[in-house]
Amino acid sequence: MSTTETTAQPAARDWTQIALYLVVATLAYNIVEAVVALWSGTAAESIALIGFGLDSIIETCAAALLLWRLLVEARGADHETVERTEHRVHQFVGVTFLVLATFVTVQACWTLWTRAAPAESLVGIILAVASLIVMPLIAWWKFRAARAIGSGALRAEAKETLACSYLSFTLFLGLAANAAVGWWWADPVAALVMVPWLVKEGGEGLRGEESDND
Repeated sequence: MSTTETTAQPAARDWTQIALYLVVATLAYNIVEAVVALWSGTAAESIALIGFGLDSIIETCAAALLLWRLLVEARGADHETVERTEHRVHQFVGVTFLVLATFVTVQACWTLWTRAAPAESLVGIILAVASLIVMPLIAWWKFRAARAIGSGALRAEAKETLACSYLSFTLFLGLAANAAVGWWWADPVAALVMVPWLVKEGGEGLRGEESDND
């Protein structure tokens, strides 16, 4: 075995471990995020915050399945088993994209129809800012790990983490804009802009396709 091969193999194993840590971190953060968002959203009667909490639950489900895929590889499964698991998880992540697109559309349209302004919530604003800082960093490292181990499922789930970041932005925009200038519609309009991208990524995930536009 050459020196290059010896060096490359530990690097691949290292990236698999890094991917595991990132997915576990995503799971832990999204569980906390869901609890805080649902609790504060219920207290403030904020549709935007409750919706953000439900989105965190969707992201948690995707991360849990991806953790299973990475554990299969980390335990030394053969290539065929890893590929089969990869395909199933990639399809599942595609489904969660479509579920998220449907949820965002229904929530945003309902908010616009009922003119339900997001309630002022300091906890909600702090949560949105924290997610805007944490989620893009996790997504960036997931993209690197996905490229290193050649996992389309991890790449797709990284994009879903980015979607969570964008929803954090719309949550912050809605809560802050309504509190500052009464722009109650800012949150749902910003969220609807993301729906075509969510549908596109969901369709690619179901077909097992990969996009290089990271």
